[in-house]
Amino acid sequence: QVELMESGGGSVQAGGSLTLSCAISGNTDGKRCVGWFRQAPGRPREGVADIDADNPHYAPFAKGRFIISEDKSQNTLTLQMQNLEPEDSGTYYCVAAERYYCQAWMIKGDGSLYDYWGPGTLVTVSS
Repeated sequence: QVELMESGGGSVQAGGSLTLSCAISGNTDGKRCVGWFRQAPGRPREGVADIDADNPHYAPFAKGRFIISEDKSQNTLTLQMQNLEPEDSGTYYCVAAERYYCQAWMIKGDGSLYDYWGPGTLVTVSS
């Protein structure tokens, strides 16, 4: 069983930055595909980025603006977000899959391939 807990959400103006963190606990047995999804009101959830063994995958909207990283010694997943836009507003979820490696296509789906989800943290970007 794996538990995920996000932190770092908040309100920011367009063009600003936020860093989200996810505390990962529980037994992963070395299986470590972790990432972020988001969902805005009235919109389907969408993948943002995931990472395994320092190999990140990004959604097109995240490339060049967001950076995903993992500190395995601290069991922490981080999402650095820069140049935020109002369209980035939503609830951001930390996710984990019981597999050793992420596949680039996983974040293009609806998130059903990820076995564990955190409760989410809200990000609001104002124009």
